[in-house]
Amino acid sequence: MCSQEIYMSKTVNKLYKHNATIYKVILFLITAFAIVYLFPKGGQFKYEFTKGKPWQYDNLYAPFDFAIDKTEEEITEEIKTIELTTKLYFQFNKETVNEVKEAYQLRTSFFQANDSLTSSDIEIITLLGNSIIEAVYDRGFIEATSQGIVSDINNIIALKIDNQVQDVIYNSLLYSKDVFELIKRSLGEQPYNYSQNINLTILSEVIKPNVSYDNEFTQKVIDEALNTISLTRGKVSFGELIILKGDIVEGKNMAILHSLKGQSESKLWTNANYYWIVLGYAILVSLALLMLLLFLNKYRKEIFDNNTKVTFIFFNVSFMILIQTLVIKYNSDYLYVVPLSILPIILKAFFDARLGLFTHVLTVLLLGFIVPDSFEFIYLHIIAGIVTILTISELHKRANLFVSIGQITIIYMITYLAFSIIKEGNASQINWEYLMMFGANGVLSFLSLFFIYAYEKIFGLVSDVTLLELSNTNTKLLKELNEKAPGTFQHSMQVANLAEAAANEIGANSMLVRTGALYHDIGKILNPMYFIENQSTGVNPHNDLSPTDSAKIITDHVIKGIELAKQHRLPDRIIDFIRTHHGTSLVYYFYVKEKELSPVEEVDIKKFQYGGPIPFSKETAILMMCDAAEAASKSLQQPSAQSIDDLINKIVEKQKLDNQFINSDITFSEIEKIKKVIKRKLMNIYHVRVEYPD
Repeated sequence: MCSQEIYMSKTVNKLYKHNATIYKVILFLITAFAIVYLFPKGGQFKYEFTKGKPWQYDNLYAPFDFAIDKTEEEITEEIKTIELTTKLYFQFNKETVNEVKEAYQLRTSFFQANDSLTSSDIEIITLLGNSIIEAVYDRGFIEATSQGIVSDINNIIALKIDNQVQDVIYNSLLYSKDVFELIKRSLGEQPYNYSQNINLTILSEVIKPNVSYDNEFTQKVIDEALNTISLTRGKVSFGELIILKGDIVEGKNMAILHSLKGQSESKLWTNANYYWIVLGYAILVSLALLMLLLFLNKYRKEIFDNNTKVTFIFFNVSFMILIQTLVIKYNSDYLYVVPLSILPIILKAFFDARLGLFTHVLTVLLLGFIVPDSFEFIYLHIIAGIVTILTISELHKRANLFVSIGQITIIYMITYLAFSIIKEGNASQINWEYLMMFGANGVLSFLSLFFIYAYEKIFGLVSDVTLLELSNTNTKLLKELNEKAPGTFQHSMQVANLAEAAANEIGANSMLVRTGALYHDIGKILNPMYFIENQSTGVNPHNDLSPTDSAKIITDHVIKGIELAKQHRLPDRIIDFIRTHHGTSLVYYFYVKEKELSPVEEVDIKKFQYGGPIPFSKETAILMMCDAAEAASKSLQQPSAQSIDDLINKIVEKQKLDNQFINSDITFSEIEKIKKVIKRKLMNIYHVRVEYPD
């Protein structure tokens, strides 16, 4: 092999050896890049100020000429004024008038003189009818769909006649009932004669509206007026004093500061400054993510060493920042609708409260770079995050989640109200829409249950909800264990109770260890009669086997249990209990028996030893102790407080001497507490009374 090949081989080996570290570096860089990319492209104003608070900095002078922007309220008010004061335009249709006159003339042309209607009557009818038509259209007859457009009937409107526009009072236009009344008045006193009735009928049929609302033209006029609205009012010149140190930020100087902030940020984000600002963002984001990695490395080593879990945490941070930045980009008014409390809920469900809060705080700090009123935003969400961690517990109980999210929502509202009162000086200016947003925030927080379920499937993690489902003894696998190996099932139940109590004593995950205990011996389903707890008939099949074969069957229940667990798609965290519950311990009985049968030959101890691994968490260590203690307690002929005490001490000390707990991050103090719990529980099971001295 040439030197180049050797060098390449060593390089590949080094890369493979440090693949976990390389992965974390790549993940770190990708996450940092994604977050910086998501941030809105704008510079940061170097001063922080709040309405109603004193100016904390030195006297501020204008660094350049800039216009004073109008507030949104001022612009909205101007828009309303234009919309209210702009004349409404109506179309006067002359063609309609001509059509009506022609239709009337046609109808009256069929009149012939007879006994009921003389030539003089026909002439009078025609003249009167034309005069009525002229009277109607001199004022204008408005169509029904255009009625009620004007709020005040005494308002002046613009009437478009051909290419001319004339102002008229809206009230001068005729409605249908007005036209009918005019016709009746013009025809004379009632009761009408034959000729009057004929004229009334014809006029009522031929006269139709000729005035309609011109919405398109009116809107065009309004739009033109809106385009003339100035977005600024006044100007500040370079070097002009804006605010003195200690002055209260309010009124005019607040408007000037907001204008300066907006224009400063836009001036900062130029082509020349682009890369510098991106570099600044990148450094700040990288520092936050680095703090998260350092926290994991120092306090959550088992998570840090698991790249899947690190990826999961980074993904959730990025996802929450993505959602929040999208809201800021498209409509910052809905800033507080985004349920950031989902992040600590999810992390607490899969890991622990401390990690959840730490990650939440870092995420909120990152978002503080880009949100308006950053201090208010950070304070609100950090307080909400703390409340989330303090209140959210036992997610599998739906009532708990409802109560907790309700409490979080109330804290949001109270905190916002306090900020509003501080800013405005009273409660009259509170924006009640924000309270509705916090309500929506609370409702959206229930999406955490969906995310927890999805993440379990995607990342292979386990939450309390899943553990609760798995711990149900009616699950398919546990029912099979109960049917085929009832003794083992009862043993598992006893171990689960012991382990749960021990976990509660030292603050470990009691639900996890209980569920792991229920499944730790499922490998015995395949050969139940080879395990003493299932030998109800007194027949022991090991009598027909060599010690080596017996030990193989006994130790294989771990491997078979793992295979069975994977077939039934049990989570890896549960399978860990199956793997480790015997660690690398010895099947001592058959080992001694083999030595007796072969006193001369050296016995291969590995054939009588479980394959491991040894426990690597507090929970798996607890199971090992409880499993061995419960099984050994069955061998006591006459259980007493002393015999149980001696037995547990012997078992646990043997496990410690065999270095079964060196990877489990469990202290001697915690082991002693676990021993006490096991002793107390076993004494209760066997109804043993503590003997007091005389």
